[in-house]
Amino acid sequence: MIAASNLGELQARIGYQFSDLQLLRVAVTHPSATHEGGYAYHNQRLEFLGDAVLGLVLSRELFAKFPASSEGLLTKSRARLANGLSLAAHSRTLGLGNYLVMSRGEETTGGRDRDSALADAYEALLGAIFLDGGLEPARDFLVREFAADFNELSATAGIENPKGDLQELLQSFSPNPPEYQFVDASGPDHDRVFESAVLHDDKELARGRGKSKKAAESDAALAALEKMRRESRAAIAAAPEKPV
Repeated sequence: MIAASNLGELQARIGYQFSDLQLLRVAVTHPSATHEGGYAYHNQRLEFLGDAVLGLVLSRELFAKFPASSEGLLTKSRARLANGLSLAAHSRTLGLGNYLVMSRGEETTGGRDRDSALADAYEALLGAIFLDGGLEPARDFLVREFAADFNELSATAGIENPKGDLQELLQSFSPNPPEYQFVDASGPDHDRVFESAVLHDDKELARGRGKSKKAAESDAALAALEKMRRESRAAIAAAPEKPV
């Protein structure tokens, strides 16, 4: 069983103290741990609950923060924030992989840093916070976690046609249009998730995911716009001041 000291360290990292530590223990228990004995429960049920809480909180925050955005754009923005790659990145920032309980076989094959395991554990952690303290602590946790993401989205909140806007931006300094490449598809047949990359002059700009190839391309274009604007702001901030 994960040590109480480690649980205390994890609670400090996430900024939430559990009343029922067993919920936290289950949240960080990978399904493979039950195969080796000693663990009766794993985090898949909490993951299911956390996924619903995540969707609700992100929907509420996006609705409030971007009153001029259409339903379609809000949906795309939520999908960007809630996809597996995004959740795995947040999980890594928290160092959640260090606290996962899993089988020896799963760990030796890289399970502790696997995107799917990290994303699942993140949702399970959110589900555990919700069960332990209710919706507001879960919301507070996510608002802290996604503050930078919301700030990035604010720069593109009015974009309804990211592919068109990206092409216009690129063609302001290059005659070549962006190109889109299908990368992968995952999930069951009734709930496929597609991944596409957008390239310019043979250089990959970003990747996106969606329920169709078209949606994945649109998501990739939006990600490229966000990345280019971040880089532009960073370049401006790093530029030496001109003498007066």
